[in-house]
Amino acid sequence: MNRIELGRKIKEARLAKKMTQSDVAGDFITRNMLSQIESGAANPSLKTLEYLTSVLDIPIQTLLPDGRTAEKEEAENSLYENLLDMKEFFSEENYGGAIETAERLFDTALYDEACAVTARSYMNMALQCEKENDFSRSADYANKAYEYADKGLYASRDITTSSALLLNRIAEKLKAKN
Repeated sequence: MNRIELGRKIKEARLAKKMTQSDVAGDFITRNMLSQIESGAANPSLKTLEYLTSVLDIPIQTLLPDGRTAEKEEAENSLYENLLDMKEFFSEENYGGAIETAERLFDTALYDEACAVTARSYMNMALQCEKENDFSRSADYANKAYEYADKGLYASRDITTSSALLLNRIAEKLKAKN
């Protein structure tokens, strides 16, 4: 929370109590200092915040910053953008792009989603390679789908089973060729 927002909250609490700045300032701070705090021109110390919350009878948590910094907000926006990109790549059947984007999310709060999309992407790539009779790549992708299908909150027995069946089909096709 920035100084202006903090000052606004203090002023709103004071006005809600129908108190003047002099009433709130008391002997602890000057009325001029309270005016500067309310306008956002000055930043109160923690001790002053404690005093103001006791006089205004409000919880101190309402005046403390919520811990969201500009860096944290930027990181959250980046995560969200990556999630949207990953979903868009997947829906456009650009599975390589979906996997590449998902890899950026593995060490984040979106790990579960990244594993689910990666497993489904690899499975779709494996099936496409099977149709093209590229059994080596199909098997590689099916193995990767199998690996990721068992990870995270959205672990999928469906993909695990499908990839195992695909690997079995590939083995039978290769056996029949020889």
